[in-house]
Amino acid sequence: MALIVHLRTVTDLRGKGDRIAKVAFRGLSFYTRVLENCEDEARFNESFRWPIASNVDGNEMLEIQVFNYSKVFTNRLIGTFRMVLQKVVEEGQLEVSDTLIDDNNSAIRTCVSIEIKYQAMDGTVGAWNDNEFLDDSNRSENDGAFQFETDSLLSGHSQGSGVSPGRSHQSLQSAERSFRKAGKGVFSAMKLGKIRPPKEDHKGKDEPAILETEDLDRKAMRLGGGLDPDTISLASVTAVTTNVSNKRSKPDIKMEPSAGRPMDYQVSITIIEARQLVGLNMDPVVCVEIGDEKKYTSMKESTNCPYYNEYFVFDFHVPPDVMFDKIIKLSVIHSKNLLRSGTLVGTFKLDVGTVYSQQEHQFYHKWAILSDPDDITAGVKGYLKCDIAVVGKGDNIKTPHKANETDEDDIEGNLLLPEGVPSERQWARFYVKIYRAEGLPKMNTSLMANVKKAFIGENKDLVDPYVQVLFAGQKGKTSVQKSSYEPIWNEQIIFTEMFPPLCKRMKIQIRDSDKVNDVAIGTHFIDLRKIANDGDKGFLPTLGPAWVNMYGSTRNYTLMDEHQDLNEGLGEGVSFRARLLISIAVEILDTTSTEIMSSTDVQTEGIQNISENVTGKIEEFFLFGAFLEATMIDRKIGDKPITFEVTIGNYGNQIDGVNKPAMHKKKKEGGESDEEESELIQNSSEDETEDDGDMVSVSSTPAMKPVITDRNYFHLPYFEKKPCIYIKSWWQDQRRRLYNANIMDKIADKLEEGLNDVQEIIKTEKAYPERRLRGVLEELGSGCSRFVTLADKDQNQAGRTKLDRERLKFCMRELENMSQQAKTIRSQVKKNTVKDKLKLVQNFLQKLRFLAEEPQHSIPEVFIWMISNNKRIAYARIPSKDILYSIVDEEMGKECGKVKTVFLKLPGKKGFGPAGWTVQAKMEIYLWLGLNKQRKDFLSGLPNGFEENKALKGPGLQSFPPISLTYTMKQIFQLRVHMYQARSLFAADSSGLSDPFARVFFSTHSQCTEVLNETLCPTWDQLLVFDHVELYGEASELRDDPPIIVIEIYDQDTVGKAEFIGRTFAKPITKMSDEHYGPPRFPPQLEYYQIYRGNCTAGDLLAAFELLQIGPGGKADLPPIDVPTDSEKGPILPVPMGVRPVLSKYRIEVLFWGLRDLKRVNLAQVDRPRVDIECAGKGVQSAVIQNYKKNPNFSTLVKWFEVDLPENELLHPPLNIRVVDCRAFGRYTLVGSHAVGSLRKFIYRPPDKNANNWAIAGEIVVNMEPEPPVKKMETVVKLDATSDAVVKVDVSEEDKEKEKKKKKKKGGEEIEEEEPDESMLDWWSKYFASIETLKEQLRAQEAAAAEAEEKEDMEIAAEGADVKPDESPMKGTKGKEKGKEKTKAPKEDKKKKNQMTEVMDKKNKQKIDELQVYNKELENEYDNFEDWLHTFNLYRGKIGDDDDSVTEDERIVGRYKGSLCVYKMPLPEDVTKEASFDPNFGMFQGIPNNDPVNVLVRVYVVRATDLHPADINGKADPYVVIKLGKTEIKDKENYISKQLNPVFGKSFDIEATFPMESMLTVAVFDWDLVGTDDLIGETKIDLENRYYSKHRATCGISQSYAIHGYNAWRDPMKPTQILTKLCKEAKVDGPHFGPGGRVKVANRVFLGPTEIEDENGLKKQTDEHLALTVLHHWEEIPHACYKLVPEHVETRPLLNPDKPGIEQGRIEMWVDMFPMDMPAPGPAIDISPRKPKKYELRVIIWNTDEVILEDDDYFTGEKSSDIFVRGWLKGQQEDKQDTDVHYHSLTGEGNFNWRFIFPFDYLVAEEKIVISKKESMFSWDETEYKIPARLTLQVWDADHFSADDFLGAIELDLNRFPRGAKTAKQCSIDMVVNEQELPTVSIFKQKRVKGWWPFVARNENDEMELTGKVEAELHLLTAEEAEKSPAGLARNEPDPLEKPNRPDTSFIWFLNPLKSIKYLICNRYKWLIIKIVLALLALAMLGLFLYSMPGYMVKKLLGA
Repeated sequence: MALIVHLRTVTDLRGKGDRIAKVAFRGLSFYTRVLENCEDEARFNESFRWPIASNVDGNEMLEIQVFNYSKVFTNRLIGTFRMVLQKVVEEGQLEVSDTLIDDNNSAIRTCVSIEIKYQAMDGTVGAWNDNEFLDDSNRSENDGAFQFETDSLLSGHSQGSGVSPGRSHQSLQSAERSFRKAGKGVFSAMKLGKIRPPKEDHKGKDEPAILETEDLDRKAMRLGGGLDPDTISLASVTAVTTNVSNKRSKPDIKMEPSAGRPMDYQVSITIIEARQLVGLNMDPVVCVEIGDEKKYTSMKESTNCPYYNEYFVFDFHVPPDVMFDKIIKLSVIHSKNLLRSGTLVGTFKLDVGTVYSQQEHQFYHKWAILSDPDDITAGVKGYLKCDIAVVGKGDNIKTPHKANETDEDDIEGNLLLPEGVPSERQWARFYVKIYRAEGLPKMNTSLMANVKKAFIGENKDLVDPYVQVLFAGQKGKTSVQKSSYEPIWNEQIIFTEMFPPLCKRMKIQIRDSDKVNDVAIGTHFIDLRKIANDGDKGFLPTLGPAWVNMYGSTRNYTLMDEHQDLNEGLGEGVSFRARLLISIAVEILDTTSTEIMSSTDVQTEGIQNISENVTGKIEEFFLFGAFLEATMIDRKIGDKPITFEVTIGNYGNQIDGVNKPAMHKKKKEGGESDEEESELIQNSSEDETEDDGDMVSVSSTPAMKPVITDRNYFHLPYFEKKPCIYIKSWWQDQRRRLYNANIMDKIADKLEEGLNDVQEIIKTEKAYPERRLRGVLEELGSGCSRFVTLADKDQNQAGRTKLDRERLKFCMRELENMSQQAKTIRSQVKKNTVKDKLKLVQNFLQKLRFLAEEPQHSIPEVFIWMISNNKRIAYARIPSKDILYSIVDEEMGKECGKVKTVFLKLPGKKGFGPAGWTVQAKMEIYLWLGLNKQRKDFLSGLPNGFEENKALKGPGLQSFPPISLTYTMKQIFQLRVHMYQARSLFAADSSGLSDPFARVFFSTHSQCTEVLNETLCPTWDQLLVFDHVELYGEASELRDDPPIIVIEIYDQDTVGKAEFIGRTFAKPITKMSDEHYGPPRFPPQLEYYQIYRGNCTAGDLLAAFELLQIGPGGKADLPPIDVPTDSEKGPILPVPMGVRPVLSKYRIEVLFWGLRDLKRVNLAQVDRPRVDIECAGKGVQSAVIQNYKKNPNFSTLVKWFEVDLPENELLHPPLNIRVVDCRAFGRYTLVGSHAVGSLRKFIYRPPDKNANNWAIAGEIVVNMEPEPPVKKMETVVKLDATSDAVVKVDVSEEDKEKEKKKKKKKGGEEIEEEEPDESMLDWWSKYFASIETLKEQLRAQEAAAAEAEEKEDMEIAAEGADVKPDESPMKGTKGKEKGKEKTKAPKEDKKKKNQMTEVMDKKNKQKIDELQVYNKELENEYDNFEDWLHTFNLYRGKIGDDDDSVTEDERIVGRYKGSLCVYKMPLPEDVTKEASFDPNFGMFQGIPNNDPVNVLVRVYVVRATDLHPADINGKADPYVVIKLGKTEIKDKENYISKQLNPVFGKSFDIEATFPMESMLTVAVFDWDLVGTDDLIGETKIDLENRYYSKHRATCGISQSYAIHGYNAWRDPMKPTQILTKLCKEAKVDGPHFGPGGRVKVANRVFLGPTEIEDENGLKKQTDEHLALTVLHHWEEIPHACYKLVPEHVETRPLLNPDKPGIEQGRIEMWVDMFPMDMPAPGPAIDISPRKPKKYELRVIIWNTDEVILEDDDYFTGEKSSDIFVRGWLKGQQEDKQDTDVHYHSLTGEGNFNWRFIFPFDYLVAEEKIVISKKESMFSWDETEYKIPARLTLQVWDADHFSADDFLGAIELDLNRFPRGAKTAKQCSIDMVVNEQELPTVSIFKQKRVKGWWPFVARNENDEMELTGKVEAELHLLTAEEAEKSPAGLARNEPDPLEKPNRPDTSFIWFLNPLKSIKYLICNRYKWLIIKIVLALLALAMLGLFLYSMPGYMVKKLLGA
């Protein structure tokens, strides 16, 4: 069905402009597109379609409005066209053209032409009968029709229309519909009103009420006896149509402020190790700092990769906000000691909130990147591996399971960063610009100012404000502006921090500077997540320029401000303090540029001023409020006159309020044309048009004295005269921000209500939750798309900031996306997927709430204060957006123009705890806030029927807004309150019970129910009648919107006043005098209302409320009260017949087993207890236990009683269990009680005959088929669903395999992995193998979860594309899903097979049997072992308030063990006729006898992890204490020194007698030399439930059966015996062992191996393997159904009663129990910790090469080095060894032939070296450390006078290090840098390795460089081998090494100068000298020649 409107044209328009039209039907309106620059004709030519799910009624209206469109201002209405659809209904199609009418209902020239079609789709609707439409004369008045409707529409519907009864039910299913429910369903917190159509101007129209689905169901029950709603002919189910107005909004039920209340937190940090620290040869210490607390690790000497493994705990008791803003700072400091503070290497910061928001509130084994805050250009300074966890009270943290960690950590893949933060964080500057503030408190209240005033009398006491900004642990301040309450700073504060920062909030405070101490004036927090977005189209943090409003304490100027905390930002501010103009910007720094400031210190600098109108145009706003009722005023203030003050910002504030900002005193400057101004007010009444510029605001009501209501509360006698207030204020017009938030809030509210409905339908098991969810999603989709169209409207408003633009884009993207996803999910909602999809949709809700919070404020919030005797008593704070008016319905605030119920509360800390539970006053108040020029409708939302009273304004003139309203219309009602019962109330007396009564308040009336003594589940069954209730307003409005009823529940005390237990609200169903009292609305049905105390739920109330109008005929016309005849209650009226539930006879059988751990009552011990069971007034008592100490079990086990219970299981009353102690002389004292809130889990439902009829199935052969990759195996058993481990049961095959392998070895082939020898395996091998499996499972689960999520996303993406809108979703997706399954299956199988083969290979390699490691308590896995015996905790003592109260555990005074069975009489015969049915035991057949039984309890304690440190040094000395009954075993002498992860490896045997001794306590204590030992934590185990459980938790069944070795069977009963016993107990046929390895149990046949080998290797036949196979599959056997507990280790949290709720560590253990009357078990398994094995590592340093040369020669300036090598094993730095020095190496070559010897103790399984040493000289004993096995070798340059120079180092992990290179040439730096890619060796496998390794160090640029090479040989020997072949240190005997062949240079020059000269001359300068000599000779020759030449010449010439 659909209604289609085609809007053609609008003609005869005046003027020229942009036009837009709006077409509305049934409250859903569509807008046309905007036609720009139209002259006199607008051609729209657009069609609009309304899909409707109920027939259109002849009286329904279509409305078309035409507007002049304006981008900036609101659109101006030209005219409206309304049309009744009668003609359309008759003819189906119609063309109309008609004139429009204006607001005064007069016709105008403009004309509209439209075409309307009304069509019914063929097939979906049966034939329509014309007469049914038109002829309504013969219909009864309330025989309307019920209709389904799609959730986005509300069907408009009135009398006289119906659905033809012949409607088929297929048609119902195919039209996709969903129920719409009013309120929130049965358990709803508040039934406050129906879902109503958006109110526009339909005063005259009939709007439909909506029938609740419940009514439909009830009606259906009456008609069709519980048929499926789809099969009922809907015509018979009638809805009463009403004129629904929408004048009241829902109050909020949670009263107490939760913010600002301190809570317990614990931050635990483990610093594991650091790597790649920058610097040479450091001695690093790590400092952990949280807030002001600092703790340090120990110092590790000369290493760049220290290993600490130290654990620190910080405890805090602060409010959450303070906690989450604390900064965790980890810094690494180099060489800190007592004398010097050390130098900072690098730091890492994040806030506690970031950690808390991680999964499990922790980072585990993550690497923090260290950076240097003083040099931001430097890059990474190293990595620190740590665990950080934050635990609040009640959080429990699951530590991922710790096993032997392999140390090949992928640092980059495990960085300590939240998800979504890039690993490469950059430095950025955060600019916080502070411009100015206004509205600061004017007076200075500081001490100095008061002193000054007293002495000098000078009164210039203004504040001296400055602004302080805190961010990421740094503080910045502006300058101080002296004596100013409107200071102007124009400064910016610059922070330099990594981006994205790991600190979420920035704190901005205005403070008052003072000589003594500065105080905060106001605080504002900025959440960086709200002002930035990290998506692809995201934006950096940006804000403003925008005003932020600050709230805090009241502006009373007193010397001591009791609410100063509020100004610091703790708790909810109770008054406006100031507003501050700020902006924030972020700039990412390019750290490579040179001109950058490299330090991160905070800077402050000046900036220029910004213009006035940057934050938006200032507009005049008008706030109007009317006080309709003030009741429930606390009696403490009832005797003084009371006045109410309303303020918005400082406007309306009586102390220092403002009236008008200075800038508005100037005349308006042509900003708006006057024409527009007048047009907005033109159609209001005459006196309004006068200029009200000088209107004085009235912000408080006249003082009035309260009148008494009852002995607790007063009320103000407003009656027909209601006072009003009105305030004008001026603010920047930023309404768009609030509008957008409102639209999103409304979508979110609607979504939340819908989701509550769906949960309600699921919870109450009603039909079709999937329909309602589809409806919700449809609503969500249309809401989101509506947001996109609305928000997009005005993009260019003044004062829009970058954040506004970005946020708008972001919100539009998100909502568009959400609407797409909603469509997709809607198509996937099926009956079986509802719950999963519900979770998905809840994420939408959180996202919407997050998006709706606007970070940039505009109009401040409105405060309402109750003032009595000039004291401010209580307040309410109302966000201005909630009462903001808009002409667009969706943008309007949800409380605007509606009557709101407001509860006033106490300010600040006064409101914590019990004071915050009580109501100070309940107000019915009407508020309207909007632009002054839009105010013509400000009264339209008030209940009708009033006259305005105006104040006189000068002679003869009245003010415009009324100062009070007088109601002329009043209606008289009778209210009937049916109080049936309450359940699960709080205990208010010390007995653990209460004496509850209820007080009901309605308007100014109140009444009480009777007091019922000693119960938490009172059934009052009482009708309270309130006569002559006067309500003001129109009758019809009161019918749909009656005021709310408040019900308070109190505990009556004999002395003193009644104590408050809780409160709830309800709305009555109203009947007017002219309506018929009958179905479906009357009589009203009982419903559950949630009771709250503070913020906690405090129970449920089952009640019904009806409000009946007393007509002209008086009370005689009211329906009679139909009281049950057998009532003996006297004057108290019981709940009448039509309202009380229908009862049937039930029988309740009670199993009484015993009582445990009863505490003393009034110092006397309980001796003869008895249990009383009571339900619905009937009950039964147990036998009295004659001597509780001797035997606390009952002698008679089963008793029963019969009782009348409601047919509807949801209305079943609770069952009360009480334990009394029978004392002498017939006295009883109450020991404790327990209320079973819901009997549902104890209701017996006969088994379905057809479902599990095993008999038909014949034999089922369970052949565990072997997988193909397995070599010759007979059986493979899947362990359980989660594990992929595959286990062989065939032992003989294993041995064959072994033989083969051994033979292979002999054949000379080298086998890489050694087979572990059976004799080497011990229990620990099994344990570590199991832990590996557990880790693999966890990894697989994570991977699977990720994959599923990915798949879901893909599906959503894929389906979003191809679901056609009109395709029935059921049809479309089913096919697809099938297809998907088909395609998916093979892939998964393949995957599984691969996994299996992997696991198989691994198993083939190791073949270690495993046990099950549970990372939680065993009972959590098996439903607390309550398979037939339940434990009920008994409580006594009152419940305190939420926080610092007694915990649940402290109220427990004992435990009652037993069970219940509830069934309808009579019982089906087949149960009672079974052969072995014993009538004495009723439904509890086959339970064991409860006589005392002697048991041997064997407790195995494996180890503890993460213990809370107990000593000052941050460690503990733990030992185990075990208590059971009177036995206590203290293992004090075996304490483990200074260890937080001790391995105990102990077993303890205790003989105990159940039931007397059945609670086992395993505690870990801290040993102290002096004083008493402290408890670290303890865990308690109830052994009795384990012992009797059908899961057989006495001794876990192991994975395979063996008679010897590490996996020997430990139960005295063999598998065959256990199986036989179990079959007998479960009445199962079997076991029948057959030939060929077969066993038959019931109708299942199992196959398995049949041979076993004893110690001597002889094979024997046995059935044990077969029996064990059956036991592993016991839960699959018919009638057995219980999974048996496997051999296991459970992990239990350790708790300390002094720190409730916070885990103090965990303990791994298990318990075996053996009855003493059976054969004795063998000796306990040896699980003592493995002793470390002694090894000796011999390292020979042969040579070095290419070592860098450090020294310059004195004579020659040549480079050389004096090389030596140093080595040590990690953790043994003090035992470091050095070679001798190779002096004066000129090439970097060194020859040493030097042997280091390192003895060490090593744990093979954990790959750790064990060191025992004293921590300091003061230590009492040695501490054991476990450290990874790493060898460090360093090369140094020896200096004689200065310190030696460090040249390079290499660290080899002895378990996996790169193979050495064969020659020095092949040795390169890659061996260190690309370690992961190279093949590695383990010295423990290779024993002897020789080769070349590189030395590396970091250069100035922080890069690794090669600094040398070393040739070394590593040789590992066990201690015995070392003794046999000893070797000497260095080059000493025995087995000496030869001296190295060093060149002559390597001696010391100053000992032998001649030699050195000779060496210098001979070696180095020989050729040089020869050359010089030759040259000198040549020169001499030349000289001689020149000298003698002239002589010879003369001689020659003269011829002499």
